[in-house]
Amino acid sequence: MTGSRLTLLTRDGCHLCDVAREAMDRVAAATGESWRQVDIASDIELEREYGDRIPVVLLDGREHGYWRVEEDRLRRDLAASR
Repeated sequence: MTGSRLTLLTRDGCHLCDVAREAMDRVAAATGESWRQVDIASDIELEREYGDRIPVVLLDGREHGYWRVEEDRLRRDLAASR
């Protein structure tokens, strides 16, 4: 997964994913970082690895958290890893 430093793994019909997208938008607005969304249904390996923990936030390709976006921690970790 290349491109943006932030990736949100989601799936259709996930109400927690809706909440996570709003949180990711707030983090992006505060930090200037873009983020991208990946539906795990598009990749069987992602489905196997993350299927029971959606939504999942990846920072620089590594799992940062799941089920909810810890906005303060994510902003702090983004700043620290620049």
